Amino acid sequence: MNDNLSSNELVELIKRVFLPTDQDSAMAIMVDLPDDRVPDKPSWAQRRAMAADWAEKLRAHGDELGLEVDLVLYANTHMNNADLPDSGCLFEGRALPALAQDMHRSDSISFEKLFSSHSIVLAPTEFSATAPLKLAAAETGIRAATMPGFSNDMIPALRLDYGEINRRVQFMTDLLTRASEARFVFRVDEAMEHELVLDLRHRTAHASGGLFPTPGKAGNLPSGESYIVPYEGELLGDDPGDNSGNESGSNGVLPVELQGEVVLYRIVANKAVEVLSDGPVSTREAEKLHKEPAYGNLAELGIGVLGDFGLEPTGEILLDEKLGLHIAFGRSDHFGGQVGPAQFSSPDEVVHIDRVYVPALQPRVIPVMVNLHMEDGDVLPLMRDGSFVVQYPSA
Repeated sequence: MNDNLSSNELVELIKRVFLPTDQDSAMAIMVDLPDDRVPDKPSWAQRRAMAADWAEKLRAHGDELGLEVDLVLYANTHMNNADLPDSGCLFEGRALPALAQDMHRSDSISFEKLFSSHSIVLAPTEFSATAPLKLAAAETGIRAATMPGFSNDMIPALRLDYGEINRRVQFMTDLLTRASEARFVFRVDEAMEHELVLDLRHRTAHASGGLFPTPGKAGNLPSGESYIVPYEGELLGDDPGDNSGNESGSNGVLPVELQGEVVLYRIVANKAVEVLSDGPVSTREAEKLHKEPAYGNLAELGIGVLGDFGLEPTGEILLDEKLGLHIAFGRSDHFGGQVGPAQFSSPDEVVHIDRVYVPALQPRVIPVMVNLHMEDGDVLPLMRDGSFVVQYPSA
């Protein structure tokens, strides 16, 4: 699909997503560059060209927006949701550098300085910058929309009714916040069933409805999800008496279809501690858990709402996770959890990986029953046979 946003659509998108005020004077469009370790690919090059085009179009309408617009390049982080480098490069011109080492250091700007002078950030990157930008937003007051893996195929998602999307996301966020646990039954190959419990105590859910009008907020665009970090057991040991009840109650078996193979993770106290299945992918995943235990942390339960708006998976997690149920492994501190870079063996190993349960992506694994157990004792049916059954209130 050869689609792109017009200048007017871009201006309206920035106005709708960020609601710029006279307190905002500049915005930055951030893109990461390939290097010798991570080579370029067509989709990445196209995304950088798109970002440069967006920056040029928005600069031409800077007076209307009341914003200066800068394109900022930086060396890629090699992993999704790893920390940003110390600095980037302000870019002016037409021919983007092909590699990170080709950036002009004379145009270098620290991210600390960038965030103090640019209150609005758009990040259509190859590797997700969601985690570091969420943390930077909380620390500096910037507003950031992260767009890792964005492609032209996703542009229709930017034209949706985000007022309605945000309304549904807020409703789901309230449900997740009031839930004490989520219970799942997954069916594999129309035969074997596996049960999982996610402990949602001591947590507040978050809304990502694609609107960031408030300083200090960051999230994905396009968006449309509610998410919560399962309780990770960090209160264990705080009580000098019997504190056994403070252990995370997330337990069971989580099946994930990867490259056509169903990997069965055994979950104990919110961590994948071993792989129960056999096969080359299962062996690889077991090795990852052994090498990097923080990889096995259950970092997120997410409910995407965009599947109701007629969108299909694109193969990029930015959009695909917004289509339905997803469960993530790895880093959680950017969502209010306890697992961050310090829990991984090195910065290059930091990950946050979503596994999305929609038939087009995991045809062998169906969530046949998902219930939310509420703090007041009620049980709310959320999914049956792979489809959401929760009823949204009338607008």
